[in-house]
Amino acid sequence: MAMKTLPETISAFGDRTVGGYYLDFDIDREKASRYGLTVGDVQDVIQSAIGGMNITETVEGLERYPVNLRYPRELRDDMESLSRVLIPTPLGAQIPITMVAKLELRRGPPSIKSEDARPNAWIYVDISTSDIGGFVAKAKQVLEEQVDIPVGYTVTWSGQFEYMERAAKRLKIVVPITLMVIFFLLYLTFGNMTEPVIVMLSVPFGLIGGIWIVYVYGFNLSVAVYVGFIALAGTAAETGVMVLNFIDIEIAKLRERKQRLLSSLEIKEAVESATALRVRPVAITAFSTMIGLVPIMWSTGTGADVTQRIAAPVLGGMFTVLLLTLLVFPVIYSLVLQLQEWRKRQALNTSHSTH
Repeated sequence: MAMKTLPETISAFGDRTVGGYYLDFDIDREKASRYGLTVGDVQDVIQSAIGGMNITETVEGLERYPVNLRYPRELRDDMESLSRVLIPTPLGAQIPITMVAKLELRRGPPSIKSEDARPNAWIYVDISTSDIGGFVAKAKQVLEEQVDIPVGYTVTWSGQFEYMERAAKRLKIVVPITLMVIFFLLYLTFGNMTEPVIVMLSVPFGLIGGIWIVYVYGFNLSVAVYVGFIALAGTAAETGVMVLNFIDIEIAKLRERKQRLLSSLEIKEAVESATALRVRPVAITAFSTMIGLVPIMWSTGTGADVTQRIAAPVLGGMFTVLLLTLLVFPVIYSLVLQLQEWRKRQALNTSHSTH
């Protein structure tokens, strides 16, 4: 009853451990013998006419289907109809089954379920929301407040919530490993720690757009959404690398031309020039990715609910990554380059004053 108090609950019912009702045919051997019938003769009629009997099978290509023969449902759906089932005698007469057997409903033995060598009982709960984790959190609080669980009893949440917990444990390992691999590849690309750190800033910026579009569509955090964010991290890092590489090339050309330490103004101009030349490639990369995901967001067929949750973070995240790459990255990297040049200039001044 406690689960039914939650507004998200559609239905909640306990698993029945008591035995179900069974219809027993108690055959009277003496009465059957008066009509020249054996117990087997009566059982054959019960099996074929009421229970159904496979008499043959049809072959349709590689498929085989059994053909079952029994009375129509209207002749066996209640006790009165079953009591009128006819049994042929050796003399050719047809007698009702009640002439040789007694029909009686009896309760079957109760069933005992166990798991991990402990008896258990199941409570099935259907919910209207897709936020399973949020529902279970509320349900645990309701159980704690309204239900007094005896000593020795335990409550375990299973079903889709159990699968979600397992996936969350794996993601706690997969996500950090993914970010570490991206950072390591960036380090191999640039050969220093500064630029990989700047590129990794694209991940939180990408999360902004991804979280907003997930919120707009009303998606809850799930394994599919997390997979979308992982894909977004790789795409965002790739976009950031495009801009920083071109800035490095422009700065290297300027240093080769000047043959001296660069001033802050020269670095700013070089960064602006390099970024301006990279607007079109970066925009094409971002918009082609986003346009390619639009049909997925409009799809309504089988599996669309999963693919939409994967595509949504990438679609929204690429928009904020585009803004970050063209507006924020150049500013941050320009300040870093100016700081590096300033340190080099200070080091030179210190060495000159020492001499």
